[in-house]
Amino acid sequence: MASLDLTSLLDSWTLHLRAERKSPQTVRNYTLGVRMFLAWCERTGVPAVLDRRTVSAFIASLLDGGAEGATAKARQLAVRRFSAWCADEGEIERDELLGIKPPKLDVKVVQVLTESDLQALIKACAGKEFRDRRDEALVRLMTETGLRSEEVLSLAVADVDLARGVLTVRRGKGGKGRTVFVGPRTGAAIDRYIRLRRAHRLAGTAALWLGDRGKGLGYFGLRDTLQWRAKLAGVPDFTPHKLRHTAASRWLENGGSEGGLMAQAGWSRRDMIDRYTKSTSERRAAEEARRLGLGDLI
Repeated sequence: MASLDLTSLLDSWTLHLRAERKSPQTVRNYTLGVRMFLAWCERTGVPAVLDRRTVSAFIASLLDGGAEGATAKARQLAVRRFSAWCADEGEIERDELLGIKPPKLDVKVVQVLTESDLQALIKACAGKEFRDRRDEALVRLMTETGLRSEEVLSLAVADVDLARGVLTVRRGKGGKGRTVFVGPRTGAAIDRYIRLRRAHRLAGTAALWLGDRGKGLGYFGLRDTLQWRAKLAGVPDFTPHKLRHTAASRWLENGGSEGGLMAQAGWSRRDMIDRYTKSTSERRAAEEARRLGLGDLI
């Protein structure tokens, strides 16, 4: 096994992932994790072997270097999936990573955006140019629906029915599709963007969201343009994923049901609600306690 050139198998594994219809982001994350493992082996002089000792040392080096637990877990998962594929394909005798425990994750509280943050962010998108209209539509859509960045970017023009206020996510996380609903303001913002989109060089393509320089729009373009808007708005430590946390918290704070939130967000596990709304759970509990008035005894 030590003599096997793992690098030579990466293209075949990538082809396998695509054949399994893994999302482009998942393919990128998996291949990145394995490439980082192989690069670490080469840099440290450790033989590139898919065994527990080597992979554990790789993960330990990531954590020692300041990597987040979630990042280390994702890298380990990538190498584990690669090892399982190598075993299934007969490239290695057995999968020695089967059953290896992932690194423990710290429970982090993601601070959601306040109403004033959101208002400032939308105001920072003011303007009549293509990029202005697009970015306002993106901010409103992600704030209202909590769509994942990849789900937003996967939307096609044909997936939008503004007359009904419905957008169809053809393939969300785990390959599951669903419909999400938007209100009149978000619908109007998307409509304004679509009207300007007709003059874009790529107007005839299926993708709903396009770049402002005659190109398509990918994840890094989405991240960069929204972070730029957040900087203009004076919103610190912004990431697009914060909009998903914010959307979940706003849903519950405004009286939405947990079942409705799970359907809108595309979650199948109840614990995801706690994870995404942890930063506002105490405030909601305090407000509920005041409303119930259980201390008002005779």
